[in-house]
Amino acid sequence: MAKIDLDALKQEMTGWRRDLHGHPEFGFEEKRTAAFVAAKLREFGLDDVTEGVGGTGVVGTLKRGSGNRAIALRADMDALRITEQSAVAYRSQNPGLMHACGHDGHTTMLLGAAKLLAGEGGFNGTVRFIFQPAEEWGKGALAMLDDGLMRRFPFDEIFGLHNLPGLPIGHFETRPGPMMSAEDVFEIVLRGLGGHAAGPQDGQETLVAACALVTNLQTIVSRRLSPADISVVSVTELITDGTRNALPGLARILGDARSFRPEVSAEIEKQMRTIAAGTAAAYNVTAEVAYSREFVPLHNDAELVDEAFAAAGNVFAPEDIAVAREPMTGSEDFARFLDHVPGCFVFLGNGDTAPLHNPSYDFNDDGLLFGTNFHAAVVRRRLGA
Repeated sequence: MAKIDLDALKQEMTGWRRDLHGHPEFGFEEKRTAAFVAAKLREFGLDDVTEGVGGTGVVGTLKRGSGNRAIALRADMDALRITEQSAVAYRSQNPGLMHACGHDGHTTMLLGAAKLLAGEGGFNGTVRFIFQPAEEWGKGALAMLDDGLMRRFPFDEIFGLHNLPGLPIGHFETRPGPMMSAEDVFEIVLRGLGGHAAGPQDGQETLVAACALVTNLQTIVSRRLSPADISVVSVTELITDGTRNALPGLARILGDARSFRPEVSAEIEKQMRTIAAGTAAAYNVTAEVAYSREFVPLHNDAELVDEAFAAAGNVFAPEDIAVAREPMTGSEDFARFLDHVPGCFVFLGNGDTAPLHNPSYDFNDDGLLFGTNFHAAVVRRRLGA
């Protein structure tokens, strides 16, 4: 098989990435993106390309040799409901949507790996290229699994990656064990009796109670959990039905919580319910707590982390490969696959870009080949020819 010109591939990938950036789609709405991915995979000559897995997911299969092991590589495809503020020529053409997390880059890097491996081979076994919908709200991996992913496209292990603004281009990080946190979301509804702002004694207004509750919730991490357990409880919204001269009779408090162990998640919920009930009683209102678990913790397999570092040694300079010092309290839908097979999730530097989920963010195309080459290096190491 002929070697692929990497400079030409990078130029081609840059075009793909910018096309995807200009046409962002929300979770489970990635019809154009999925069609683009499937068309490219067929163009590369994969053995099988299946669309509509878990809604809008795509799975490509590439086989070489007689090996009976299979490895999966995963990229996410969805965008966010954010209005883009960048001035690039390829900025979003879909109002209110943008690729503010770099999934356009992730999809492109995996497409590049598919083209590279299909054209050059260098492995013995089966590669599953998994293009997942709806990562941002934690539903896409479950949808693909519920659609029979493991039965229809079995694999022994899985690898994934994410770009990391602030980490220089050409740098690589991962770590064994806890890598990214769970995310729980909550809503607390306080109900009382609103009334005129001039007569608070005549009702049971909820705003002062809500303010006290927001403050009291901060004691969950600072006073009720072990300092050895990394956790975060964040209130992100406080909404009432009051107005300038009317005291509210209803207040809604929304937010999320992060943790790395199910026991900690359970304790956060328990303490939140206790604090909400006690605060509501103190202010003569009622409290209802809704608490749900959206993302599970992401724990990397130690053996596959070692393998990822070894593969990275073929792509990155030794001094640019590092063990991540601590887990990240962001969450990642990739964790759902790790309930079924061992895997490893890594971070690749994306340079001096705006932060993720920022309206001015734009994936740095100089990082594309690093991701593509890492994917290919992992396959060739784990499915040695």
